[in-house]
Amino acid sequence: MQLANQKVSLGLINPKNPVNVASILRAAGCYGVASVFYTGQRFRFAKDFNADTKAFHKTIPTIGVDDLREVVPEGASVVAIELVEGASPLPNFEHPDNAFYILGPEDGSISEDVLSWCDHVVYVPTYSCMNVAATANVLLYDRMAKSEFERGNELIRNSRDKNNKTKLKQQ
Repeated sequence: MQLANQKVSLGLINPKNPVNVASILRAAGCYGVASVFYTGQRFRFAKDFNADTKAFHKTIPTIGVDDLREVVPEGASVVAIELVEGASPLPNFEHPDNAFYILGPEDGSISEDVLSWCDHVVYVPTYSCMNVAATANVLLYDRMAKSEFERGNELIRNSRDKNNKTKLKQQ
């Protein structure tokens, strides 16, 4: 489900763990991401071991590229998410309607070269570093929470697992 009037894509720099990428794809499906791009060979070699249980990899284009700068969607603001000194804290960040979020590798950082062409650099305040999948989930939730989105029982019914039919008893 694409959130109204919003265009969102993700760029992953050399992800190594297919489980993390699968978790990112699940988050992408939950929060209306249009496409996911990734660089490097590590995920290309491991992607057959996919743990994307909702099969969002079948509906969200997941495309390997050599350079994320070459695939920035038209009109998108590029937002790097990284624990880097001088970055803006996510709670204070106003998400652009058309955003291309870049997430670094699980075992490294986004390079200064990439950071130099980003429009914004944002960090998630934590007491330790999160893995890339957790970061993507927090980022996309923050984006949705700060936007106009459908609320209520209809959203709950459309979002929950088919085995969950629980309702609160009226008091």
